[in-house]
Amino acid sequence: MKRILLLGGTGAMGVHLAELAVNAGWAVSVTTRGERVGQNGVNFICGNARDEQFLRRLLTEHWDVIVDFMVYRTDEFANRFNRLLAACDQYLYLSSARVYADSEAPITEESPRLLDVSVDSKYLATDEYALSKARQENLLFESDLSNWTIIRPYITYSEQRLQLGVLEKEAWLYRALKGRTVVFCEAINERATTITHGCDVASTMLLLCGNKAAHGEAYQITSGNSLRWSHILDIYQAVFQEAIGRRFSVELESTETFVRAHGSRYQIIYDRLLDRSFDISKLCSLLGDRLQDFVDPVNGLEQCLKAFLQNPAFLAIDWRFEAIKDRITHERASFSEVDSARSKIKYYRSRYF
Repeated sequence: MKRILLLGGTGAMGVHLAELAVNAGWAVSVTTRGERVGQNGVNFICGNARDEQFLRRLLTEHWDVIVDFMVYRTDEFANRFNRLLAACDQYLYLSSARVYADSEAPITEESPRLLDVSVDSKYLATDEYALSKARQENLLFESDLSNWTIIRPYITYSEQRLQLGVLEKEAWLYRALKGRTVVFCEAINERATTITHGCDVASTMLLLCGNKAAHGEAYQITSGNSLRWSHILDIYQAVFQEAIGRRFSVELESTETFVRAHGSRYQIIYDRLLDRSFDISKLCSLLGDRLQDFVDPVNGLEQCLKAFLQNPAFLAIDWRFEAIKDRITHERASFSEVDSARSKIKYYRSRYF
């Protein structure tokens, strides 16, 4: 039985990949920072995959495939990627389609990356996500080993991840359910984007696992359908109306005001303010008929939001940014919502001062 190790594989893509791999006959191990009981054939290994000692123990074994969902600083990755390559027959590195620069034509794997064409010296001096992913790709491109495959997914969604521009559900859907106004960016709202179900990305990744023709190559895994964020917002509104019995309020702000209310300036400027569409012909050429049609994003988003609203559960709320949004909309959260004394102080300071 072939063995696959998922580093940090408990997110929107990793959960689906683990289940699909078990069903396909793989022996699946997944690292997780919290205690989890093995279920449905998945073996959970408790530990932080960024910890050197924990990683060293994992890599004393040889794996058929390692899929790396971790987010590293470039210096961290430089210190470990050779060991990861040596410990497996194939290493799948999760990069991102955010590495690409603006493009009027549908993006291919050979399209210019921000790292290669940007003239923004302040931006290039950072290790922001899109730059760090491209720099880490370069380390693999320049390696003496070629048993790696680079995966570039774009925006993914699932029953637990529903984005609106740069906003995760904790930054917009939480407010909507609490009856407060969703603060969004007017310019992003009119941009076209590509959004793909996490299960579709995971099933395609599994097709690349153990595929020697994919060694030394980069592939973007995205839906071929583009939607404007305004259309996605309309989908969310319609489902919310049906499930909750009302629409939620939205206030569209200028880009600068929205950046103050959310942060992530570079992600907004160099990605979400761009129209994004992708050409996946390279992936189709490799996988042929095995590549299944992806879920239509309109139907997929509807079903995922409906499922979430039946049993809503949120990750941590950033109370500083919640307070800034409340200041913009002249609203306020109940202190009973805020989870700790420190968060209450953070909210109060940011809301009123």
